[in-house]
Amino acid sequence: MTFEPARIPVSSTVRDIGPINWAICRLGARGIRAPQFHLFNALSRHSALFWAWLPFSGVLLYWGRLSRQDAEIVILRVGSLRDCEYELQQHRRLARSRGIDDGLQQKIFAGPDADGLTDRQRTLLRATDEFILDRAVTPATWTALAAHLNTKQLIEFCLLAGQYDTLAATMNTLQLPLDFPD
Repeated sequence: MTFEPARIPVSSTVRDIGPINWAICRLGARGIRAPQFHLFNALSRHSALFWAWLPFSGVLLYWGRLSRQDAEIVILRVGSLRDCEYELQQHRRLARSRGIDDGLQQKIFAGPDADGLTDRQRTLLRATDEFILDRAVTPATWTALAAHLNTKQLIEFCLLAGQYDTLAATMNTLQLPLDFPD
């Protein structure tokens, strides 16, 4: 994959984004163990949206009702469907820390018909595919998903898939450089 230069600055100084956003960007970079967190650096240039997005994103990623493994299955599938290397690089690492090894990640990338998936994993992947590619989930898939998730989790599934679809489009459009050399 050939990378074009970022379309907006992805390196920020205190003067560019203010001291609070600068501190958040630095803490974010430390949290992912990278010199820069290019997504935060880019989004922090629009302070109002950054401040609105940050708690929403944090709830979905860290404090949601879906299990952390279920959330990572959805996020990895969205990143794969949208060919978003930035999202995949970040979440391959996070998924491993949440118990999704490289073998399971490859099955997620292969899709809901891959061998060796549980019924729950297969259903999450199928629902994610429909949500992202068709912009709706069929009644049959919704019924299967509802057998695994409660009402709050079903709502969260939709917002999680939609959030990461939006992020993938944003990251790809802004042409963010990867945070890690691999």
